[in-house]
Amino acid sequence: MRPHPVRNAARDLHHAGLTVAEVSRRMDLPYRTVWEWCRRPMPTDDIVQRCPRCQETPRLPDDLPAYAYLLGQYLGDGHLALTARVPVLRIACADAYPAIMDRCEQAMLAVLARRVSRVHAIGCTTVQSVAKHWPCLLPQAGPGKKHQRRIELVDWQREIVTAVPGDFVRGLFHSDGCRALNRITKDGRTYEYPRYLFANESADILALCGWALDLLGVAWRLNRRNSLSVARREAVARLDEHVGSKS
Repeated sequence: MRPHPVRNAARDLHHAGLTVAEVSRRMDLPYRTVWEWCRRPMPTDDIVQRCPRCQETPRLPDDLPAYAYLLGQYLGDGHLALTARVPVLRIACADAYPAIMDRCEQAMLAVLARRVSRVHAIGCTTVQSVAKHWPCLLPQAGPGKKHQRRIELVDWQREIVTAVPGDFVRGLFHSDGCRALNRITKDGRTYEYPRYLFANESADILALCGWALDLLGVAWRLNRRNSLSVARREAVARLDEHVGSKS
């Protein structure tokens, strides 16, 4: 999907008198693509206008908390299917947490989607939305599993997470994290204390989670190769302000 300004530039050249072939050569674009842009009416779908990255001057999404939360959910249990027709954003949610499904749906609607559907399976429900411009907003999409390729945020995404790290962390922990009671036995006595765990096979996504926790001033450590832990009392209390229980 080419950015909207590129389409406009091609149309402007064509309207100025250049042939489709000349526009194609000048802009190094496929002839058929330029023909589609120049010979067919411009789309009226306001989704094009709603996509903040496809404006003449790209901007950040209007609802930064909703976007940051959705980004965290996507990096955790999300998948953007780049089909031959229209991209489909899917986020798998456990049926035990219907409030998280609602939050995912609300975030999709706030960021881009006009419609959101739910596909039920055994034990989980996929919250999904079809829109051409999801790849503009989630440039991490690509072939293969996320833990088998490089995952990095682009500059404008880092700007958003820096502004609202709590929403990003909430999305991550609502997908691949939990708040649980840890039990230890010492000198015959059992002690319980709450802690947060976030597990993901991607070292890059674990690092992004750790970076966002640092922005919040939350102490954490890697407790396994694919998992990080937040266990200090003051750190758990701080994270409770942003994440809390899934239920």
